[in-house]
Amino acid sequence: MLILFTIIFLVIDIVSKLLISNLMNVGQSIQIINDFFNITYVRNTGAAWSILSGETWLLIIVSLIIISLIVFYIYKNSPKSDLEKISYSMILGGAIGNLLDRIIYGYVVDFLDFNVFGYDYPIFNLADSFILIGVILLVVYTWRCKDGNQSNRK
Repeated sequence: MLILFTIIFLVIDIVSKLLISNLMNVGQSIQIINDFFNITYVRNTGAAWSILSGETWLLIIVSLIIISLIVFYIYKNSPKSDLEKISYSMILGGAIGNLLDRIIYGYVVDFLDFNVFGYDYPIFNLADSFILIGVILLVVYTWRCKDGNQSNRK
């Protein structure tokens, strides 16, 4: 299940980025919800908030290390609950999607552009969303099992 869902999240990410990069020009923006949500095509050579811009090789190495550590942890601990499996699938699918962008293009395709209460949030993509949601789900799972009782694992 974990591998299947990782592939599903990865394919969703790749298809979304291909659609944006083939149907839009860099810098082009399409308003979806007035003063709140746009689809804006940008190429991000950095990480979140464009930190480490231009440090593609460093980001590739860090991504490979993180992905390897997650895979090693999964292999050693064999997640049992569906929530754990989906969480790790989202994180891996998103991380691999952004890694592939960096390796193939030298940048990550970002396009989700939100303005929240006057704050123009940095533009991101589905892979970033998958990673964030996966981490939140893992935190929720860990919190639910905080007493360390493995019988809570389903």
